[in-house]
Amino acid sequence: MNVFGVDIGGSGIKGAPVDLERGDLAEPRHKVLTPHPATPEGVADGVVEVVQHFGWSGPVGITFPGVVTGSVVRTAANVDKSWIDTDAGQLLSDRLGLRVTILNDADAAGVAEMAFGAGRGRKGTVFLLTFGTGIGSALFVDGKLVPNTELGHLELHGHEAEKHASSKAKEDAELSWHHWAHRVQKYLEHVEMLFSPELFIIGGGVSRKADKFLPLIKGVRAEIIPAELQNNAGIVGAAMMASGR
Repeated sequence: MNVFGVDIGGSGIKGAPVDLERGDLAEPRHKVLTPHPATPEGVADGVVEVVQHFGWSGPVGITFPGVVTGSVVRTAANVDKSWIDTDAGQLLSDRLGLRVTILNDADAAGVAEMAFGAGRGRKGTVFLLTFGTGIGSALFVDGKLVPNTELGHLELHGHEAEKHASSKAKEDAELSWHHWAHRVQKYLEHVEMLFSPELFIIGGGVSRKADKFLPLIKGVRAEIIPAELQNNAGIVGAAMMASGR
């Protein structure tokens, strides 16, 4: 069974049909740049372009980089503030003419990793953390999602953690892997102090280069492993949620 997934990010909007039996993309994903400013109408244009690229006519799952309750956006850290209190599900359903399910982007990635990736079969307290434009978080307790944790906004050294330890922060400050790994370590230690998880799954595009920084992280008691679905996790998780799985 194939269902369409779209992942809205701070830099790109990407999507593809997903084979829900395999937990993988059924076709190569299509990506467009996120408009700046990333207003609701501008982002909706990008979502429509991605979905229409495949001529898709069924249900669509869509991730959003912020808190989503029901289908209403409550926070918008890396997109335009005009998203706040927008009924994103209604907006995107109207624009696409299709049934839409919308959820937090890291939650979607976590759902996919717990079903098909690095978290498969894991119990206890598990965090998926996505490092990209910001830091997304998905918390699972015995396999059950606790939605909208958004722990990239925890305070770390007087700043929002994602301003200090995201992969964008690494690029902007031109940090070495060693220097950035130290920042990530401090962030993980802070989350560990608050929640005592058994496992951290490190996702986002940077997970492709996990060998460059994960071995440099010391002093964290929880197991730390890279995500398996990498940058496709949000698309897969969005499709899963749209299917009702």
